[in-house]
Amino acid sequence: MSGGDGTRRVRAGRRTVEVHRPDKVLFPGGGDAKEYTKGDLVDYHRAVAPFMLPHLRGRPLMLERYPDGLDGPRFMQKNTPDHYPEWIDRVELSKEGGTVCHTVCDDTATLLYLADQASITLHRWLSRADSADHPDRLVFDLDPAGDDFEAVREAARLVGELLDELELPSALMTTGSRGLHVIVPLNGRHGFDEVRAFARDVADTLADAHPDRLTTAARKKDRGERLYLDVQRNAYAQTAVAPFTVRPRPGAPVATPVSWEQLDDPELHARRWTIADAVEQARTNPWSGLLNRGRSLGPARRRLDALRG
Repeated sequence: MSGGDGTRRVRAGRRTVEVHRPDKVLFPGGGDAKEYTKGDLVDYHRAVAPFMLPHLRGRPLMLERYPDGLDGPRFMQKNTPDHYPEWIDRVELSKEGGTVCHTVCDDTATLLYLADQASITLHRWLSRADSADHPDRLVFDLDPAGDDFEAVREAARLVGELLDELELPSALMTTGSRGLHVIVPLNGRHGFDEVRAFARDVADTLADAHPDRLTTAARKKDRGERLYLDVQRNAYAQTAVAPFTVRPRPGAPVATPVSWEQLDDPELHARRWTIADAVEQARTNPWSGLLNRGRSLGPARRRLDALRG
């Protein structure tokens, strides 16, 4: 439905969400990149909601907003503004010297409201609001020195092989930027310090075995041309881009779940899917329940320690 005042009204379950200035260009076109408007962003979120919401529900968010489009200023928003509708869930969590009232996206109406606010990228916590100190996801962020996807592909294989050896399930996601995330489902019984220490030891094991290709050096100048195995997101109040979220780059690429078989597809790269076709990939159910059964790290930690000798 469109209003005469330039707003569009979109039904989402029992609610109607107003989309203001739906023709506002958020992603300018140019070169090979297509132009996309706020209305396009809303339509994408409406279509992808059934696939995206399971990865958002109950999790504190940080919103990356571009009210004037990619060419305008960027706002990283943790606190939920007072003017947000009362039906949007919030959770107050502690931070150094105070608290933050994070937005939680539990339904399609909230997802569309955030799109109307030009929240292009949703960054989610790796824990849920009701157990904020205990993550149920572990993330390895494979960050290449340049835009070199072959190095990313190779690193993903090495991470996946080691996790297989440790008997941990893992899922793969393009970041919509340059790399891939490898995600491990946890049972939520370990604190962040223990999870990060485990992730760091996995990364160090791989970097020690492949010192010419991989590094865990946090400082850019120490990495050279090597791919950075980043485990820093595995910490309280840190975030990772949510599955199916859009990235603020030309052409509106999407962080998209993929199957391990798709890693061998020569067409695969970090920006392979955009808001034009990510829903088609979502419908293939690439993770097929991989993340439904969270694991304890205890047995994997013992296997890793034995490997490291």
